[in-house]
Amino acid sequence: MEYFPERRNLEDLWLSVFPIGTEWENIDKIKEFNWNFENLEKTLEEGGELYGKKVYLFGSTEPQLLDVDGESKQMVYIPVVVAVDCPFPPSDKIGINSVQRENEEIVPMKAMKMAWVPYVPLEDRLSRVESLEPKIFTLGCTQRRSALRHLKTERVKKFDYCMPYYKPLNPPEDKHDTVVSIEYPLEAPIIFCDFDWETDTYKVFVDVLVEDKVLPEDETEKFMKFLKEKVRERKRELKQAKEARKKEIDDMDPEIREAFENIKFYKFYPVKTPETPDFKNDSRYINRYYLNAHYLSNGVPDLTSLVDFNIA
Repeated sequence: MEYFPERRNLEDLWLSVFPIGTEWENIDKIKEFNWNFENLEKTLEEGGELYGKKVYLFGSTEPQLLDVDGESKQMVYIPVVVAVDCPFPPSDKIGINSVQRENEEIVPMKAMKMAWVPYVPLEDRLSRVESLEPKIFTLGCTQRRSALRHLKTERVKKFDYCMPYYKPLNPPEDKHDTVVSIEYPLEAPIIFCDFDWETDTYKVFVDVLVEDKVLPEDETEKFMKFLKEKVRERKRELKQAKEARKKEIDDMDPEIREAFENIKFYKFYPVKTPETPDFKNDSRYINRYYLNAHYLSNGVPDLTSLVDFNIA
């Protein structure tokens, strides 16, 4: 009699999570190896850190050049799962951004055919779905790959640049907040430059432009006024954005605000097994919106592998 091992209750959980931001042509490469996420499963099962809590999961991939079966360096797409511990969805939006794109876009999930979808464990799949109270939600995408050829290239590429969007209550200071980009309209050529009002001084900055023959000397006074006005505009924008964010938080439902004050991010790498290549598994970074995970599981099935970084 042929023996089939008993399936784990959450065995296919990681597979139900859409690997957002992975190019369509590379999604199948994730399945080239038999990845194992028992560490994620144990965290959600009885005795685990997230057992009984409402969690929202999204996936991504971290491509790495690895030695596989003795053959040197081939690109392997390591699947990664992030679990968000929060009683409410962390966001209903998607960020579309990359170094190739000039502007960032923040769009509703439904615009990219994505949504938070209830996950039903194996042991509950014979039950009536409407009678269940789901605790686990995964980011799903209903875009059919077979229909991609009918879409414009720009639309298809947007999926490659998608990442889950999250707006923290108290975002960290942006290191570029003191930088203003200048386009000074001379007849020819236009002057493009960045001025940092924390590290640059007006006079030295302008003197260097004149010395480098970028700015005509007879334009110095006019350029200085232009530059100072641009800095004032940028400072006003930052102040208005900060005030608007404060009002948004003040007007927020107290229950929701408390949830976001206590939100936690868990990042899971696959458990290392003899069937999978050796890979790097120590990055807490999630993306430009979520930044770093509060907890990291670096691929050991034991629950004690969950590292707490106590992020403020």
